[in-house]
Amino acid sequence: MPTYLWQGSYSSEGAKGLSQEGGSKRRATVKEMVEAAGGKLHAFYYAIGKDDVIGIAEFPDQATATAVSMAVRATGTVSVRTTVLLTPEEMDAATKKSIAYRPPGAKG
Repeated sequence: MPTYLWQGSYSSEGAKGLSQEGGSKRRATVKEMVEAAGGKLHAFYYAIGKDDVIGIAEFPDQATATAVSMAVRATGTVSVRTTVLLTPEEMDAATKKSIAYRPPGAKG
């Protein structure tokens, strides 16, 4: 299954909700959502800095990962950036593919 990194920032409303629920309960809620979508939550951390929350999850496909991200973002309580993660083996496979590409301005 494809693996995704989530980086999220809570709105003031989201931060209020987190304060009321607590971090452990929020993690359990996210885990339940991921599993209900057929995925697996690998990591869930709170952060201090640009991001408030970071998660790593697997989903069966990109459509499912996108649907989850849209559902979360639609609440307006957290903005989410999603990054597709690759295993070392997937990177190995990518480096073995030959791709024809001419950079802009290069003669070819």
